[in-house]
Amino acid sequence: QVQLVESGGGLVQPGGSLRLSCAASGSIGSLNTMGWYRQDPGKQRELVALITSGGSTNYADSVKGRFSISRDNAKNTVYLQMDSLKPEDTAVYFCNLDRFGFGVRTTFWGQGTQVTVSS
Repeated sequence: QVQLVESGGGLVQPGGSLRLSCAASGSIGSLNTMGWYRQDPGKQRELVALITSGGSTNYADSVKGRFSISRDNAKNTVYLQMDSLKPEDTAVYFCNLDRFGFGVRTTFWGQGTQVTVSS
């Protein structure tokens, strides 16, 4: 199995920055994507950003130009640098890993970390 441990959430003022980290352990495989989703109470979980094991990235339109995702494959860790934060970025952020192998996709989730943007 795979374990995902997130860190870096907290309270920040509008316009501020935060950096989230997610360390993966276990059988993550050589072909996978890692990413971040977020969820407000009463709303669906939505994609924020993801990055493949090859380094390709994808971002939600709402965060393009403000957020940057990266990964350190040697440490099996994915990072989300969040700049110019807005109150609407407030949510619980979940780390995600999709493992691909033999035609099967297996999805794993972290426990979530709260990000609050407020003055």
